[in-house]
Amino acid sequence: MQPVSASPAQTEDLATRIIAGERRALARAITLVESGRADHRAQATALLDRIAQSGRQALRIGLSGTPGVGKSTFIEAFGMMLTAQGLKVAVLAVDPSSARSGGSILGDKTRMERLSRDPMAFIRPSPSQAQLGGVARRTREAVALCEAAGFDVVLIETVGVGQSETLVAEMTDLFILLMAPAGGDELQGVKRGIMEMADMILVNKADGDLKPAAMRTVSDYAGALRLLRKRPQDPEGFPKALPVSALAEDGLAKAWEEMRTLADWRRANGAFDRRRATQARHWFEAEVREGLLARLTADPAIRAKMGALGEAVAEGRTAPAVAAAEMLATLGN
Repeated sequence: MQPVSASPAQTEDLATRIIAGERRALARAITLVESGRADHRAQATALLDRIAQSGRQALRIGLSGTPGVGKSTFIEAFGMMLTAQGLKVAVLAVDPSSARSGGSILGDKTRMERLSRDPMAFIRPSPSQAQLGGVARRTREAVALCEAAGFDVVLIETVGVGQSETLVAEMTDLFILLMAPAGGDELQGVKRGIMEMADMILVNKADGDLKPAAMRTVSDYAGALRLLRKRPQDPEGFPKALPVSALAEDGLAKAWEEMRTLADWRRANGAFDRRRATQARHWFEAEVREGLLARLTADPAIRAKMGALGEAVAEGRTAPAVAAAEMLATLGN
């Protein structure tokens, strides 16, 4: 679905339809914010400014885990449980991109067939567009659109590689790490930084022959979390590790109860709003940096200067710091 240039009246109409909960309007708007064209970016900016006036908020939940841990199975089972409770659920599943086209190569709607047919759910696979860690550049804007459309919960699935977890943690209210039953060696391999970001660790596949191993893994992770830190913005007992089985749909209600407990506690103590304010400032600064970098490729003279200085550095004719200072001086003029 290709976005088209629009007048202010058409942008207003699109915003009105999004706020009314029209799915086609929401899908079109997400396509718009994902576009890199200058005219589309201008329209997207105006649209985002308009929908911000709706004042709606969803609970934003980031979900990460290594490939094969069962993220899609978990999201489908978890999403179906939430929609059965009358909640509207949006899933923004960030896919790896094709090196040539930048398009999605994983079929999230195929992997979550039941949830994709649920009228209370909305699934949007997104190309990562070669961004750091596989997180789509405009995912946070898609989240804002889903909130304006009246969704109660927005789930953001990461590809679970590199720094995608950090970026998703900076745009969500809760960050959940999904793990598989494992032994001590696997626990040692989990990066400390990811453990420190997690608000909750869910050990999936806690069923059948794997259940005893899963329970031991829960105990191991719970101990590791206690050793790592106690955050002042969290109530007693958090972060915590819990067993779940997406296949048997067991433990999902308990996990949701704990997520709500944590979110409600943060709201009551002001931590929820402070986190969102910090995130908003972070993304403002990121947009400024991105805009400055865009200038390096948009202006032919600046692009040529960058190329010449880059060659000088590569050939050893000038030091990187000296070349960078010269480039910054050029931008400052």
